[in-house]
Amino acid sequence: MRKAQRSRFWSCLGAAAVFVFGASPAWGQENGVNPGITAWMLTSTALVLLMVPGLAMFYGGLVRTKNVLGTMMHSYAAMAIVGVLWGVVGYAMSFGPSVLGGWTGWDSTLLFLDRLDTPTPMNGYTIPEWVYAMFQGKFAIITPALIAGAFAERVRFRGYCVFIALWSLLVYNPLCHWVWASDGFLFKMGALDFAGGTVVHISAGISALVGALYLGARRGYPATAMQPNNLVMTMMGAGLLWVGWFGFNAGSSVNSNDVTARALTVTQMAAATGALAWMLLEGLHYRKATSLGLCSGILAGLVAITPAAGVVNVHGAIALGALAALVCYFAIILKSKLGYDDSLDVFGIHGVAGIIGAVGLSFFLRPGTVADFLKNDAAWTVLGQFKVQATAVGIAIAYAAVLSYVLIVLVDKTLGIRLDEKREMAGMDHSLHGEQGYGLLNLN
Repeated sequence: MRKAQRSRFWSCLGAAAVFVFGASPAWGQENGVNPGITAWMLTSTALVLLMVPGLAMFYGGLVRTKNVLGTMMHSYAAMAIVGVLWGVVGYAMSFGPSVLGGWTGWDSTLLFLDRLDTPTPMNGYTIPEWVYAMFQGKFAIITPALIAGAFAERVRFRGYCVFIALWSLLVYNPLCHWVWASDGFLFKMGALDFAGGTVVHISAGISALVGALYLGARRGYPATAMQPNNLVMTMMGAGLLWVGWFGFNAGSSVNSNDVTARALTVTQMAAATGALAWMLLEGLHYRKATSLGLCSGILAGLVAITPAAGVVNVHGAIALGALAALVCYFAIILKSKLGYDDSLDVFGIHGVAGIIGAVGLSFFLRPGTVADFLKNDAAWTVLGQFKVQATAVGIAIAYAAVLSYVLIVLVDKTLGIRLDEKREMAGMDHSLHGEQGYGLLNLN
């Protein structure tokens, strides 16, 4: 009797499993789509999008009260402008077959994402291509939003909107194709960029530097103190960025396996190491640790591990996080000595740490990386990979710098991009948007 009861129990359990997971030959899959990986990629997509409000809070807290809304608007405007452009044409340019000698990709069937009704294989599994397109679209959104921090408090909103639209089409999409598309020339060269060291952080950091130099310093800088209006908000933004970065890096495995888990782990270790190293540096230099320094260290570590998240182990993550914090710390000090006004240190953190991570990963590749990512090239050496990484970084720097300069000059000469003195002194919130961030009388 007990044996019959057990038999009925296991039969019912099996029937329930078929009901929940489907009766497809691959357990847990339906129509070739892996639901577990799809669920993780949907979560990662949401986490990366969360980084954009996090960035808005991070930047918004660092500017003066009269510019807090205008600065946060830059991040949200990128969500709107690039969000539309990506779905209409950006995905087709980034992941379509190479055209124009490999300068960009193109596939007319991907315009408006029209062809995304079938699952797309990703690392041996399948997810709906809708999910992959939206995941990549969040990277396209946050990259131009990063640039805005370099010329915060002195840029026209209309000019900024046109600039990031053009930048997304002519800088981000081609770089994305070169590095991440299977027929991109940097991809075929063997350049490693797991989650966006060259595509996101170096391109944004270099473009930010070009913009800051072209537009010139804020009026009164550096003689007039320009204190952050709300470091509490900045710390909250840094926390959201840290959380979102797990989707940014671990989601870039487009899978749910040991590579995903390793990417998440090294992301945590690099961020924590960067924060700790920055606190120690400030303690030695100033005899005190600051909240802004802690947040800067977090970002330096996160940026440095981004290109390396899938290819290094914990000791490599710790080394890259510490090195990024050290070099970024002195890069920001050097900025003060040179006198240029990268308002929120976009180049000093994203550009510098991105270069460190993209080049430095060559010396910390985990065992098996060559077989996994470089097709087991028997001629591979650390020096050879370093040369490949340095070449990719150099190309990204040169391309982003030249195109960004051309675009910002074009926008400036047509629409204008630098605020006039009266509006800059009044603040972006009132002069451009007719609002005040806190409803207070003090606009300084």
